[in-house]
Amino acid sequence: MALEEAKNALPSSRTSQGIRRNIEAKTEGKMAKVKSVSKSLDIAVRIRLLTAATELFSRKGYSATTTREIVAAAGVTKPVLYYYFRNKEGIYLELIRGAFAKFDALLDTSRSEKGSASERLLRLSDQIFSLFMENIEMARLMYSIYYGPHQGAPFFDFDTYHLKFQDTIRQLAKEGMRQGEFHKVNADDMMWAILGAVNVAMEAQLCHPELGMERKRLTQILKLILQGISTQRARQEEKRK
Repeated sequence: MALEEAKNALPSSRTSQGIRRNIEAKTEGKMAKVKSVSKSLDIAVRIRLLTAATELFSRKGYSATTTREIVAAAGVTKPVLYYYFRNKEGIYLELIRGAFAKFDALLDTSRSEKGSASERLLRLSDQIFSLFMENIEMARLMYSIYYGPHQGAPFFDFDTYHLKFQDTIRQLAKEGMRQGEFHKVNADDMMWAILGAVNVAMEAQLCHPELGMERKRLTQILKLILQGISTQRARQEEKRK
């Protein structure tokens, strides 16, 4: 009788499985929270390191910036930097690749977007300029690396992206001519006119921000360029005659 009562007091196999599943679910939930917190911390640390490196590289130059200065500014230790980026070269390349990945995505998107060639050229130029302004300290570093004396920075193929930017503008110009939106002019001439305006706006922000070369002014200048080759304007002038 006592043995039978003891058996009845034990949980059934089905009950045991339910308890086990409940414990496993709680454990998995806690582990998921731990992983989420850990991932958030990883992102926060990476951002601190990238931000510190950007400021130091742009102010002192790549070669004059040390790993010790980067970790001190980020509030971490050298092993932390080594864990995420391996070395100074790694964090530099991460900064450059990140910026140009966004740039490259804008170029790809502009080729498939809807709208007239003028609208897409204006939109692309505005987006590129906005991206430049959001990353102006990084852009300052890129200019110093590309145009300045060699600083011992690891190689990065800037030219591939510059050439793709040129080709994207050129193709949009040709598309506008095919659709009768623009006069049939030399596509390269049109590309250099647009690219020149964008580059001047960027360099003005780097060297003389007090000149007020803002997004709105850049758009106005580009509209003047596009109006000069617009077939619609030519038709309007013919009507006035």
